[in-house]
Amino acid sequence: MSLEENLKQRSGGSCELSNTTENLKVYQVDYNGQTNDERSILISEKCIAQIDKTEEADSTFWEPILPISMWSEIPAIKVISWRMLQRFRNESWAVDALEMIYLEEQELEWAKESGDHLNDAGGKLHKDSNGNILQNGDTVTLIKDLDVKGSSLNAKIGTAVRNIRLVHDNPEQIEGKVEGQMIVILTKFVKRQ
Repeated sequence: MSLEENLKQRSGGSCELSNTTENLKVYQVDYNGQTNDERSILISEKCIAQIDKTEEADSTFWEPILPISMWSEIPAIKVISWRMLQRFRNESWAVDALEMIYLEEQELEWAKESGDHLNDAGGKLHKDSNGNILQNGDTVTLIKDLDVKGSSLNAKIGTAVRNIRLVHDNPEQIEGKVEGQMIVILTKFVKRQ
């Protein structure tokens, strides 16, 4: 039996977090970069998008889910629940759940690998001038002429910057090549293509 079939059987054919039955995918919860069947869960595409921060985390979506999923006997589900609760730790319902959740020492170590407990609650996302979420590898267009500090380069409005990289510790900055030179660009001066 395949991994997906095993997970469907374990979950009864529904998302192991939200209980929806549509758009289900196998999701690997990495631990020290290693994955295996015990670190796999079957969840919806919406859950994956918010866990992977490709979509803004929606508190109203997670509030009825996490206080239930955190009691799962499956370690990977408890770990994801803890991580998502950390993102909402500025909300009373998540604080209450975090006070009650129990993880074994190894599970807590695994959960902390994401760094969600260290980041600002809610996790800041890189967004362009129109509020679209940016990701590594995206192509953006400059919406303003930019003078590059320490260089004679002037990046013109309408210039396409391909294969951008997000600045990890600053959601207002991205890196990209303009005229062969790697520069840092403020996200408020770009729009995603």
